[in-house]
Amino acid sequence: MINITIPTTDISITKQDNPELSNIYGFTDLHLIPRDKGGIFMFYNDDQELLFVGKARKLRQRVKKHFEDNVSVIKKHRDEVTKIDVCLIESPVDREIYETYIINELKAKYNVEKALFR
Repeated sequence: MINITIPTTDISITKQDNPELSNIYGFTDLHLIPRDKGGIFMFYNDDQELLFVGKARKLRQRVKKHFEDNVSVIKKHRDEVTKIDVCLIESPVDREIYETYIINELKAKYNVEKALFR
């Protein structure tokens, strides 16, 4: 049997109320996410409920795209996101495994394609 654990969070960003700086949906610290690193990201709401899990070869671009894109799975739920956790994982295979595991273990609300628990 394979034993998988959820990786530790490397970067955690919280939504700001009425930020003074330029922002995307209240997130002013997206610059803390490396633009040239791969990994997984998790969007949470106020109740610490996992909303969405994603993976990316270039994390910052992918996270920002979810808040700017019209085809994002969370486009109707962007206002719910209050926290973003990022785990840096370079291996594409590891990213795929962790993403699927987290979606199913923590029952991500808006991940539908990889959800085995529904």
